Amino acid sequence: MSSKRCLLRKHKTLFLLLILVFLLTPPSIAFEKEASQQKHLIVVVNFEGTISQMSVELFKEALTYAEESNGPLILLLNTPGGSLDATFEIIKLIESSEVPVIGYVYPSGATAWSAGTYILFSTHIAAMAPHTIIGSCQPIALSFSGGRPVNDTKTINALTAFLVERAKMHNRNETVAKLCVQENLNLDNEEAKKWGVIEFIANSIDDLKIKIDGLTVLTASGNFTIRSKDADTINWSPSIRIRVLKTLSEPMIAFFMLMVGLYLLIFGLTSPGVGGEVVGGILLLLGLIGLGMIKDVNFGALLLIALGAILLLYELFTPGFGIVGGSGLVCTLIGSLLLFPREWAISHEWITTLYLASITIPLLLGGFFIFAAYKVIKARRKPPFFKHVIKGEEAVVVDEITPEKPGFVIYRGEYWKARSDTVIKQNENVIIVGKEGPILIVKPKREKTREEQK
Repeated sequence: MSSKRCLLRKHKTLFLLLILVFLLTPPSIAFEKEASQQKHLIVVVNFEGTISQMSVELFKEALTYAEESNGPLILLLNTPGGSLDATFEIIKLIESSEVPVIGYVYPSGATAWSAGTYILFSTHIAAMAPHTIIGSCQPIALSFSGGRPVNDTKTINALTAFLVERAKMHNRNETVAKLCVQENLNLDNEEAKKWGVIEFIANSIDDLKIKIDGLTVLTASGNFTIRSKDADTINWSPSIRIRVLKTLSEPMIAFFMLMVGLYLLIFGLTSPGVGGEVVGGILLLLGLIGLGMIKDVNFGALLLIALGAILLLYELFTPGFGIVGGSGLVCTLIGSLLLFPREWAISHEWITTLYLASITIPLLLGGFFIFAAYKVIKARRKPPFFKHVIKGEEAVVVDEITPEKPGFVIYRGEYWKARSDTVIKQNENVIIVGKEGPILIVKPKREKTREEQK
């Protein structure tokens, strides 16, 4: 009997061990299966149009996501050029990147002139689509007569050295880099490949992914081997913040706001009232942000929010909700959209919620100020109570009224001072026949007879 019990205990122990193994094995197998099926990612961001402070912010967002995903970043270039300050900031970000940045002039027929060429030379891998062009790197200065080439030797030599050094860093043609700045040399895709300016000519993004697959490049964090052939492509779309900044950064729009803002500011300060200088100041600030004169976008956003709060408070204590209050609401809204940290490692859903809050909260606060201002206007425009005093209505005498001494009456539950040409006793009913300032003119409701007067 005891041997059977021992055998039974052994079977139970074995059974429990089998259950434990069964419970532990599936998660590990599932994890290995999931790890084996995990695909690599590659992020694609599009630089189309002029290079501006918006381009810097867009690149920062996309690069942060690429570094968090540990995937390369393909930078699509189709630009006539842009701000040198913004270009240098982008190049600094490329050089400090922990993942490879692949510059790709795309689509067919695109150009990457001036600032675009500087960026292309600075990328870890450079590629061009068929029938694309790069070059023309001589800087242009803006003047009242339009754009003029900069021929200052100091500037040209500095930019030449900068571009040649980037070519040297990535084993590209230094002579071509020099000629692009000093002689505005232009190259198509075939010439660029022939003269060692780019590494690949690719017909499409998928074609480029195949050609760069397996390459090992040196990044800020060390060697990085690209696995792009079967990688999932993430097309990075700009956030609301970047879209607003893109609009402000368009050179024509930025210059328009700057000039109109300046003239409105002058006009408003030299004319009575408030209005022109408020709108002028806001446009001037937005123009400076758009042109990159205020390089820290968050600082500019804080200025906008502070200005908006001041304008809303000013409007609250002044009659009417007009140009000042409306300008304050616009300032607060734009400022809150621009005021966002760029380097948070956080989910896309959370960021979406944050953007919605940035729009909703200023609108709610603005709505509150509009409602408060409306109530103030309504109260100020409301006619005084005495205008509702109607001739012929009754009141009750509180204390005796004589021609020599006015007294008080109760009219609609309120105490009013009243006078009369006759003597009226306490608690008698009177008829209101007129008003002089704050004093009512009353007469007895019932005319007394001569015997009553005696």
